[in-house]
Amino acid sequence: MPSFLEGLPFRWLVLALFVVVCCRAQATYWLARGAVAGASRSRWGRWLDSAAVRRGSALLDRWGLPVVTISFLTVGLQTIVNAAAGAARVPWWRYTIAMVPGCAAWALVYATVGIALFWAAVAAVAGSPWGVVALVALLAAVGGAVAWSVRRRRRPTSSPSA
Repeated sequence: MPSFLEGLPFRWLVLALFVVVCCRAQATYWLARGAVAGASRSRWGRWLDSAAVRRGSALLDRWGLPVVTISFLTVGLQTIVNAAAGAARVPWWRYTIAMVPGCAAWALVYATVGIALFWAAVAAVAGSPWGVVALVALLAAVGGAVAWSVRRRRRPTSSPSA
């Protein structure tokens, strides 16, 4: 955690994190929204047509704006969903209404469990070789599970032959 946030009372820490995540989410939304206009003439064009942005757009199409709120409780999805909302030109006020509860949840999680997990990982790596081994094993297990899941979804389903 940045040193200027250390030692803040809990409510001020949550408020500071809330402001940071709101600014980041709005910046992502507006960058994507602005990039759509000139996407074909810039490097943003490839990114806006990437599989990740198409996946975020598909989630928005299927589930609507609650996906924006829920995305703040995930790792790696919130930026894609915020950009997809901007690229889809979701009206700003509707996007912001969906964004605010997600930002509040993110700030609360990060101010409590998120920071504790981060510092626990740092302590494990810095303090003990067994901590490093456990952390690497955990990351490898998560990575393996994700890779297995992705491969399983991409595998074509075999149709029974008659």
